[in-house]
Amino acid sequence: MRAAIFISVLLVGGLMGCASRQGILRLDKQEEAVYEHPLEEVWPAVQAWVRDGGFRYREDTANFVVQTEWREEFAGSTVAGYWHRYTLIGKREGPARSRVWIIRSSRSPDGAPVYDVKQPDWDVSRFPGSGNDGLPGGGVRPEEYDVRAPGDEPRLRFVPQESVAGVVLSTDSVGASGESLQGVRDFNLEWVLKERIVPELDARKQGLEVRALAATKQEPGNGSLECGLDIIGLSGRATKGLVMLLGELHGTREVPRFVALGTCQVASRGIPVTVGLEMPVENQERVRRFIASAGTEQDRALLMESPFWRSPYPDGRGSEAVAQLLEQLRWLRAQGLDVEVFVFDHPELQGEAREAAMARSVLSQVEAGPERFFLISTGNIHPRTRPGVPWDLGYRPMGYMLARRLPTLVSLDVAFDSGTAWICSVGDSLECGERTTKGQDNGTRYFVSFFDQPSEAGFHGVFYVGAVSASPPAVRSGSAQAIDSK
Repeated sequence: MRAAIFISVLLVGGLMGCASRQGILRLDKQEEAVYEHPLEEVWPAVQAWVRDGGFRYREDTANFVVQTEWREEFAGSTVAGYWHRYTLIGKREGPARSRVWIIRSSRSPDGAPVYDVKQPDWDVSRFPGSGNDGLPGGGVRPEEYDVRAPGDEPRLRFVPQESVAGVVLSTDSVGASGESLQGVRDFNLEWVLKERIVPELDARKQGLEVRALAATKQEPGNGSLECGLDIIGLSGRATKGLVMLLGELHGTREVPRFVALGTCQVASRGIPVTVGLEMPVENQERVRRFIASAGTEQDRALLMESPFWRSPYPDGRGSEAVAQLLEQLRWLRAQGLDVEVFVFDHPELQGEAREAAMARSVLSQVEAGPERFFLISTGNIHPRTRPGVPWDLGYRPMGYMLARRLPTLVSLDVAFDSGTAWICSVGDSLECGERTTKGQDNGTRYFVSFFDQPSEAGFHGVFYVGAVSASPPAVRSGSAQAIDSK
């Protein structure tokens, strides 16, 4: 058995609620974007905003309705993404006051609608398999476990967004007669719209020269990119200089997608983003070349030649989803967004020596880019910012070492709904494959949320990815076809 075997294990135990000790999780407040302008003045600016965003659309001007065509996430990359459509509805609040609803309808790559919203209630232990399947044992290094140790953690109670079901458009509006919309209010996009068009509306109201104002306005990022449904709670936290550690469960499709969407949403706002992945540092130059490449078949083949993708114990870090994440990050960079990627694992080391080496690799990147936002994904032992794990109360993880040097660091633990993950488990022998994982259904919407105070493990909050599904190894039988899923 090689020295570095990564096991994704969530111990039976507790995410038992204890709001009195840790407080409740908090999300960004979502408020109505109200215009102090008549709807007749607002609507032409709305139409212009849709056109400028590169959308194909149809409209019903008389009833103040615009509906875009379906648009794919990361359209143009080789990775099949989710699809989204927006319906904008103007609403009068009075003779000089109005609102604009933006309803986002979403479909998964297989065409299934995605709009489920519910009141979350997170209070459950999470572990792969049944019985003792997947628990620590054998010759596996303890620091490689993804552990959910028993203990008190905060409960999660919030309403993440307003669902929209049964909104019936006018019989004269776009679409079928009496069409019923299914989707969610996209509050963030409603505010983006307002912040974009209100200066122009105010200038007109004050009799200023609108053309001059428009000529001086600079908007960062690429408004034509489809970055998916906004990750609730991320935009208010993702700032230049912040380091965000994600304590993940390896071997799922959802965590790499969370990283891809988060990168797209932050970078498209003009904030430089650096993504850190738990891959051996020997792969840094190979990854750098791929991210800067045109993404040809030859470029992908060079990326996948690394022995990392051909581990005899595929633990989920070299999954199809991770390979696809690299392609999505490459594509974002090709669209002109400021996106970089680095790797930081030192699998030749063990225990705290490995944690310290990983911390040094991360720290060197952060110190070299103080104006960047860092989104770093790693197994959920490493990001703990307090010392101690169940098998060693004095153990110092990477997150603990980094927190002593980086005051802007935040660490989030993974939360998910039940499903499957590609993980390794220890029984009579080490076996890697698809296994069931037990979680709590908090809806389908991705979010991040922060505790009033850090948990006992030193996590500052959670990031939620919905129901998880296993992602098999990217390279099987010597093939690198998995990176191209279209």
